[in-house]
Amino acid sequence: MPDPRIRRIRPEDVDAVVELVYALAEFERMPEECHLEAPQLHKALFGPAPALFGHVAEVDGRVGGFALWFLSFSTWRGVHGIYLEDLFVRTELRGSGLGKALLAALAAECVEQGYQRLEWAVLNWNPAVGFYRALGALPQDEWTTYRLTDAPLKALAAES
Repeated sequence: MPDPRIRRIRPEDVDAVVELVYALAEFERMPEECHLEAPQLHKALFGPAPALFGHVAEVDGRVGGFALWFLSFSTWRGVHGIYLEDLFVRTELRGSGLGKALLAALAAECVEQGYQRLEWAVLNWNPAVGFYRALGALPQDEWTTYRLTDAPLKALAAES
């Protein structure tokens, strides 16, 4: 039985989710890196060709947590998967099962759609590592994530 606190994100949730994204950036010690604005998130989620999807955890009529995700594709398995971009639960609601319920909703989405992977990245110091391991999630220690942004991204693009 699905957790009644978890549902798909709606347009009226966007402002609350943006607020929580900033809280996540603060938690991850990188508030200066966060520049998200509500119109950007709204367009990504509800524009003509959405490439971002989301779920929220609602407690007493208030968004208490969120999961934002997009589709990935495994060439080895030949099917899509879900890449969880961000998962966050308000500090005062942690330990209430909302994080697990959000992940369970994404796992159910995978099973229902025939997706074979649910993946995400987590900072090594994040105490949630123990929570993820308890769910059976395994770190992919042999892989290192690389990222191009800002000037290096523009410099490489200029070479095309």
